[in-house]
Amino acid sequence: MLNYSNFKSFGDQVLITNDFGHYCFLSQNDFSRLADGTICPDDSRYQELKDKCFLFDENIEVLLQRGASSLRFGKKYLFAGTSLFILVVTTWCNANCIYCQARDTESSPGFMSKETAEKAVDIALSSPVDTLTIEFQGGEPLGNFEVIKHTVLYAEEKAKVSGKHVAFSLVSNLSLLNDEIAGFIKEHDIALSTSIDGAKELHNQNRPFRNGAGSFDAAASGIQRAHAAGISLSAIQTTTRQSLSQVRTLIDTYLNFGMTSVFIRPLTPLGMAHVQWDNIGYSPDMFLAFYQECITCLLEINKGGQFISEGHASIMLSKILFGEGLNYMELRSPCGASVGQMAFYYDGSVYTCDEGRMLAEMGDFSFQLGTVADSYETFITSPACKATCAASVLECIPECCDCTYQPYCGQCPVINLALDGDIFPTNSQNYRCQIYKGMLDILFGILQKNDQQELQILQNWAQGGMET
Repeated sequence: MLNYSNFKSFGDQVLITNDFGHYCFLSQNDFSRLADGTICPDDSRYQELKDKCFLFDENIEVLLQRGASSLRFGKKYLFAGTSLFILVVTTWCNANCIYCQARDTESSPGFMSKETAEKAVDIALSSPVDTLTIEFQGGEPLGNFEVIKHTVLYAEEKAKVSGKHVAFSLVSNLSLLNDEIAGFIKEHDIALSTSIDGAKELHNQNRPFRNGAGSFDAAASGIQRAHAAGISLSAIQTTTRQSLSQVRTLIDTYLNFGMTSVFIRPLTPLGMAHVQWDNIGYSPDMFLAFYQECITCLLEINKGGQFISEGHASIMLSKILFGEGLNYMELRSPCGASVGQMAFYYDGSVYTCDEGRMLAEMGDFSFQLGTVADSYETFITSPACKATCAASVLECIPECCDCTYQPYCGQCPVINLALDGDIFPTNSQNYRCQIYKGMLDILFGILQKNDQQELQILQNWAQGGMET
């Protein structure tokens, strides 16, 4: 008997997937025999299809029991409370990035107070998890380093009482990183993340300082200081139209900085990216051609013996190859808004996620959960939390539920509302959907080739993603 599955033509084969996260490539003939029920136990693919729950020859309860284990592992993030708490400690920033979604009011930037930060920490520690992460963002968060320092020390003391483990991360352009700050970051094991968009000219074009000077040299100096201090450092790339022809120089820049991963991030047409779209934007096909070239280049570098992975691919492959459901907010079902992360704005207002607070900065407060005067329980039971969860369960969304890539994808209600006016996806072929489908097409295209060296590289990427 057949279990429910989704499928799509993939070259001269058919790719099938099921809700348990399993996939299989079949010849047209094997797929036809599977579909009409004529595939037999002595067929070469029968046992594989049975093991992956595409068919069963026992009681359906046995199938469900086998499948439940995979589903439980793939959705394990649902069995825990909120584990990521973002503190936007300031809206001040010395950069003037052309695609910024969180631009401050230059004349009157906001700064989080120590009292607000303490209340945010208290709320975070009330989440029913043993391990959680507090992430400092901005603006440029190092512009309010004293509050960061106070927050870390306060959280560490409170964690001792609660018996919980608190990890810290910080997103910065590194321009304000000095030896004192680097020492504190190292001492308290704060993971550091920055942005590198490519070689010097492109990075400076995308991410100038407010005074018009380029920021690449400051970022490079910060990276060197972080490496010298032994600080854990990662970087994200944001793709603009000007990036599309600079694949090798982009990757070489990361290699020269000693990075072992590059996170290729497409633009989202919000904030300044929307304003500048005619100058920096592109079609999904243009981005996907760029992404394909990046993946091809990275594979060749890995074949040469030097490890470097791509961030989106690592997350997707962890699901595809190992069934590992990571707590990456945009690629899970339901999404991580509120139940995976919360964002605390400098003024004490609390949002479902970082995207939700960015939308508030654009004047739409639909995703505000409350303020730090409220409780974690209030946030989790709020209408905004319930709505974002309901709007991002792919298994219940028309078209998404029938998509071959449903087990590996996700929806963002914030972006849906901002772009299409509804938290539920109203257009299955919208910009973001085309991007994610295309990225998965590229990865499954490599898997379909079944080149053992490339498969090993992808497995190494996936394992690196699971460790992150």
